[in-house]
Amino acid sequence: MVIQPNMSPKAIVEIWEVTATIFSKHNVPLTERPMETFIAAESLANLLIELNNIVGSSTATCIEGG
Repeated sequence: MVIQPNMSPKAIVEIWEVTATIFSKHNVPLTERPMETFIAAESLANLLIELNNIVGSSTATCIEGG
């Protein structure tokens, strides 16, 4: 599974605990709101790259819908 902008930080941390450090580093609150609703697009793109790197997920390792 790839971490996506419509996911909430809280849900992401519940699945991948290791991501908590990334959210803390970027001062992102562990809210239930989707990240795309409160993080600027450029910052969000960089955050998603970092989050997916730490969990070892990418579009190359995952198929759509799975």
